[in-house]
Amino acid sequence: MLATILSLIILLPLASWTEAEKKNKREFYQLKIYHYNTMQQEQMLDDYLQNALLPALHKNNISKVGVFKAVANDTATDKTVYVLMPFKNLDAVSKTAEKIIADADYQTTGAAFINAHYKTPAYLREESILLKAFSLAPQMQIPFLKAAKKDRVYELRSYESPSEKIFKNKVHMFNEGDEIGLFKRLNFNAVFYSEVIAGNKMPNLMYMTSFENMEDRNAHWKAFGSDTAWVKLKSMPEYQNNVSHIDITFLRGVAYSDF
Repeated sequence: MLATILSLIILLPLASWTEAEKKNKREFYQLKIYHYNTMQQEQMLDDYLQNALLPALHKNNISKVGVFKAVANDTATDKTVYVLMPFKNLDAVSKTAEKIIADADYQTTGAAFINAHYKTPAYLREESILLKAFSLAPQMQIPFLKAAKKDRVYELRSYESPSEKIFKNKVHMFNEGDEIGLFKRLNFNAVFYSEVIAGNKMPNLMYMTSFENMEDRNAHWKAFGSDTAWVKLKSMPEYQNNVSHIDITFLRGVAYSDF
């Protein structure tokens, strides 16, 4: 269930972040990834997310929840559904989880998922990643897209670095180096930019951009690659060799997603 959040929070240095985060209002995000491989599991996940988790989050003023399925699900054995939840501060992550667990409506509508038998689990594995918004992109942005949800493409990128120091250099490239500004100028409809503060791949950053469709996505990246500002930025000596591995996941929002 949501116990993973609580176990993560225990390990985090709360006192060192609280005052700073209140001051600059940088959001935190939790990204949950459910792995499954059967239609029955997919149905259980959809029922749980649509009828139990999202209503419970909305009740707790978490109104912009993104739910996505990997485009590769059609042919993949390891299928995935992603749930992106924004929080105003770190304390809200654990407090919201506690409130949801104690919610009678949540327990009732989510009963099939919560009480799934070990022989017929609702999923194969659950991942939980905790993220902190970049200083120059402190708030999630709902993308302005005209295409139907089934056609939209959300691109989730994860950039790993070989050390914490080098990782900070890549974050600096996005913020002070104005890579964020370049994405904005080229209308990439970015949803969020963030540092991973708890996850299975660290040190790394994650960000999400969005497009009307795959053709629109390809056109945007073509423009990005040839843009003079990017050509200059990537050639700067201070920003060399700051990414050791990149993961790119193409996602589509489900019908009941908030965006």
